[in-house]
Amino acid sequence: MWYLALIAFVPIVFCVVVMAAFNWPAKYALPVSWLLACIFGFIFWDMDLLSLTAYSISGLLNSIDVLIIITGAILVMNTLKMSGAMATINNGFKSISPDGRIQTIIIGFLFVSFLEAAAGFGTPAALAAPLLASLGCPPLGAAVVALICDTSAVSFGAIGTPVITSINCLGPEIATQSFSMSLSFWSAVPHVAVSTFLPFVIVAVICKFFSKERSFRPAIQILPFSLLAGLSFSIPYLLVATFVGYEFPSIFGALIGLIVTVVAAKKGFLVPKTEWHFSDQTDWDESWKSSRKLVPMKPSNMSLLKAWIPYGLIAVLLVVSRLPVSVGGKTIAAWLKSDVISPSISSVFGVENTGYILKWAYIPGTMFIFVALLTILIHQMKGREVFSAFKETGKQVAGAAVAVVFGLALVQILRYSGSNDVNAEGTKSMIFYMAEALSGVGKSVYVMIAPVIGDLGAFVSGSNTVSNTLFTNLQYQSATNLGLRGDMIVAMQVVGGAVGNMICVNNVVAACATVATNGKEGKIIRMNLIPTLLYTAVVIGIFLIILWTGNMDAGTKIFT
Repeated sequence: MWYLALIAFVPIVFCVVVMAAFNWPAKYALPVSWLLACIFGFIFWDMDLLSLTAYSISGLLNSIDVLIIITGAILVMNTLKMSGAMATINNGFKSISPDGRIQTIIIGFLFVSFLEAAAGFGTPAALAAPLLASLGCPPLGAAVVALICDTSAVSFGAIGTPVITSINCLGPEIATQSFSMSLSFWSAVPHVAVSTFLPFVIVAVICKFFSKERSFRPAIQILPFSLLAGLSFSIPYLLVATFVGYEFPSIFGALIGLIVTVVAAKKGFLVPKTEWHFSDQTDWDESWKSSRKLVPMKPSNMSLLKAWIPYGLIAVLLVVSRLPVSVGGKTIAAWLKSDVISPSISSVFGVENTGYILKWAYIPGTMFIFVALLTILIHQMKGREVFSAFKETGKQVAGAAVAVVFGLALVQILRYSGSNDVNAEGTKSMIFYMAEALSGVGKSVYVMIAPVIGDLGAFVSGSNTVSNTLFTNLQYQSATNLGLRGDMIVAMQVVGGAVGNMICVNNVVAACATVATNGKEGKIIRMNLIPTLLYTAVVIGIFLIILWTGNMDAGTKIFT
């Protein structure tokens, strides 16, 4: 059924080509891609109109979660702008260091990693990109950088959710304690190899592509400081993944990295003597700018502590809500996800796999909205300032809504056009045929393809967790068939799913919405495709070396 794999790829390839090559906005590309998937599902997968409608509505329902996150992140940013807190926060970052390169590292790499570690699910780019833009970084560059850095922390993001998902997919008979710890280690190794240099990469991107001088020289000047930031994240990250487990590598790496980097910046340790600043807006290329004028920041003499209270509250709420602490026999997360407070529907038109639960109390976006409302009181905002913040938020969210809805409707059609069970008989889903077509090769080639399958899953679904849900069993079964170590192949899936976050349409749309660069999603995907491929190449290279040294065959024991 090789032709079904080719057909299944068409909606995805179409979406990538028209966005990256022809600069179609996501709000146009995704509806057409969804329509193609529906047509192919009807003709080649025998899906009836009722099922196509039900899965599309299911995508609409699932988009509520993403839109709440986007809305909350934008509302927090606009509220802080109108209260005067953002002006104070900007001055605070400048007091740490007036150097735009250091600000890019602290916010673009470490703050993004912390947000991913605590919450995940679209939160990092949505919160960090506008913060970086408010410091003077061109909006398009802020979105690009936030997305590039929302990778290394992803595999262990949201308190280890992606790895936990893979373990749950395999079951306790396969995912023993030894297997799980080995999976944690091998998921961390490729990320450490890249994250050590990621701060330098994002500074290089800003200096070369989003500055007046368009040169790598300023990035090279700050290379020692960049490496300090990378190592202060990656060393504790690897140690925790190796000796503690998969829940806390990202959060420890990000927190320790933030402390070390901020202290070093304030002390001037490894900081270049010559300061570098973001280019003045008069020197920006038109493509770097927001697609419309944003609400300006209100000048303020607010104290730094008071200005940071909203972000502090967000951090506390995200971390506490995701800690594996039992309260009354349930974790806090379990209480927040409880059916008692979460409205749900069992199915749409009685079609299987279309149920939906609005876990509003657990969604990070709800916490953002709650904090934004508290900020109105804490910062004693005036009525016109509140109205302006809400009005601006509505305009920005409206630009992303169409893309998000049709993007998730497309995902549902791809996922449920057939079975995703490795051992099931009959027609498989479109997404399964895509992965299966990539996996029918020999050992060396499969090692090169395994992370690409993870990339594909994240690009299509917008989530490392969903990618792992779809493909963990396929990857493990392929490893078994080829005589390869299952823990390493599943680790490649976990890492690939994280790398795919750089270019996944949902995250790109969210980041663009928060800095009002809607319609430029294709340009971002085109730019981020290069670091995505390079990151994936590093992952492949590491595991190919292990394969060629004979340590990747099933039954071998290395670091387990």
